[in-house]
Amino acid sequence: MIAELQDMVGAGALRIFPDATILSVNVALPGAQPIAPSPRSAQEVVLSAENDSLRLLLEQAGIDAETLLIQAGIDAKEREAADKLQKLILGELHHRIKNTLATVSAIASQSFRAAPSIEAGQKAMEGRLTALGRAHDLLMQVSWASASLTHTFSSATEPYDSQGGRRFHFNGPDLRITSGAVIALAMTFNELCTNTTKFGALSVPAGRVEIAWTIDEPKQRLRLVWTESGGPAVEPPVRQSFGTRMMKSLGQQLNGQVQLAYQPSGFIYSLDVPLSSVAAAA
Repeated sequence: MIAELQDMVGAGALRIFPDATILSVNVALPGAQPIAPSPRSAQEVVLSAENDSLRLLLEQAGIDAETLLIQAGIDAKEREAADKLQKLILGELHHRIKNTLATVSAIASQSFRAAPSIEAGQKAMEGRLTALGRAHDLLMQVSWASASLTHTFSSATEPYDSQGGRRFHFNGPDLRITSGAVIALAMTFNELCTNTTKFGALSVPAGRVEIAWTIDEPKQRLRLVWTESGGPAVEPPVRQSFGTRMMKSLGQQLNGQVQLAYQPSGFIYSLDVPLSSVAAAA
């Protein structure tokens, strides 16, 4: 459109109002005096000035139009990238909600299936859901990116250390762990804490729990040991509970190996996992 206007206005103006140099050409006639250039009328001067202004205006409009088209192209790319990011976030949210609902469903089903009464099943379910909620709260603080291993342990054990006597002792190097590892370890520690307060070391005032972990650099593995002491004599259970099965399953989710030892002096839980399964990317 701008190009057509330039052609139209320019051609018409040149035909109607020719350049002053054309008007000033002298025609030599025999015996005649040279013809002086005819001065342009005031209207012609005004129209010529308006024509020049319109030319400049159209040229500037053409430049502005090109700039706007370039800017529109950039904005279109930004909108496309934003749309892709939004779809990615919604897909990830949908995936995590489905996983959480599946976990809640399994917790509810197994908590009541193995419970001796409705009240006991309800209490077990509430404890596990609370642990899951604390793990999600911890992840929300770091935008679901990664969390501190030590902070994960202290957050999981804090509700069970109500006596304030530092009944849990931590010993190991801190590292950032993935969101999946946070949930798996938080749920595992909830089971361990629940069992130890009911039947293990923390069921008596003198009981203690030591949580130690090491990193095997040559083999790139994380080894965690939960050791109870000072509690009543331990006896192996007659059957495997849902909590025990869940702890083993959570360890397998991290591609690790879980061992449970019912020593008379205290229960021991061991987890051996590849470091790549728990450590967050730098």
